[in-house]
Amino acid sequence: MTRPGNMRVIGLTGGIASGKSTVASFLEEQGAAVIDADSLSREAVRPGSATLKRIAAVFGAEMLLPDGSLDRKRLAGVVFAFADKRRLLEEIIHPEIRRLADEHLARLAAEGRRVVFYMAPLLIEAGNVDRVDELWVVTVTPEVQLERLTRRDNIGQEDAERIVASQMPLAEKERHAGVVIDNSGTPEETRRLVQEIWVREIGNIT
Repeated sequence: MTRPGNMRVIGLTGGIASGKSTVASFLEEQGAAVIDADSLSREAVRPGSATLKRIAAVFGAEMLLPDGSLDRKRLAGVVFAFADKRRLLEEIIHPEIRRLADEHLARLAAEGRRVVFYMAPLLIEAGNVDRVDELWVVTVTPEVQLERLTRRDNIGQEDAERIVASQMPLAEKERHAGVVIDNSGTPEETRRLVQEIWVREIGNIT
């Protein structure tokens, strides 16, 4: 990502089922602009795009659904089983995600936005922390994380524990953070916390 000179770009990340999207919505209530890396990744592989055509060429035409869109489930089954294939997919898709992020940042800069949040689940793991000015981490207690994950994805406790164990621990992510947002409580408690942090950290910058 290329940050416009007068813009402060804050990375927003966390673990699975920690509530990143919820916190992002509360930040938007405060007037924040949020760029969602997951949305950019979907945009990058839209039907007919050069990136999707390259994925089909490299991984096979069977990665496309009849309507020409990406069969995400089939592709995930391949790339998550083989680390070299996952790296190959990242080499294909990440440059386009960065290009799209730059487009969004330039547009927001033209609108006069001075603070933008870049929400990405693997910001730390992908080594992209240096692409943002600071990092805010959304966290929850381990018990809350497991309970929300089992409920959200309708899976058992064992499966939830295995998924959580495969990711960077939230406690480790917190060590990278300039700001930690504890989302373990009710939505209203988190909303108030975000408001307090906004006033303290952002103020009238926007």
